[in-house]
Amino acid sequence: MVVPVAPVRRVLVVDDESTIRSALRRYLRLRGWEADEAEDGRVALRKLGHAPPAAYQVVVSDLRMPHCTGVELHDWLAEHRPELFARLIITTGDLASPAWSQFLSRTPRPLIEKPFELAVLAQLIEAVARGR
Repeated sequence: MVVPVAPVRRVLVVDDESTIRSALRRYLRLRGWEADEAEDGRVALRKLGHAPPAAYQVVVSDLRMPHCTGVELHDWLAEHRPELFARLIITTGDLASPAWSQFLSRTPRPLIEKPFELAVLAQLIEAVARGR
């Protein structure tokens, strides 16, 4: 008898804070997700640039990062990888900045403000993975 294997559900966590990345990786693993990490948008772009469309069901990205911001990652995905752009969740702890506020007013992607409850992020990840 062949036992069906559940498909791998993979999320890419993009954040320059290693403690946030590793906490999210551990939390998501407990919920059946495999989490890859990128310490900034530049590393994320390398991972996402040639990834097959099904490589990541969700991408969670902070806005404020060195080298390549979440805004730059957002805009690149919108232009070059719309199937991954549709799976992007934005996190930020800086909604007061006029530059970030202007960006947030133009994006259709969901936002979760730091600090957030892990369960709330997990619900959002599940919704995005289902295409909602």
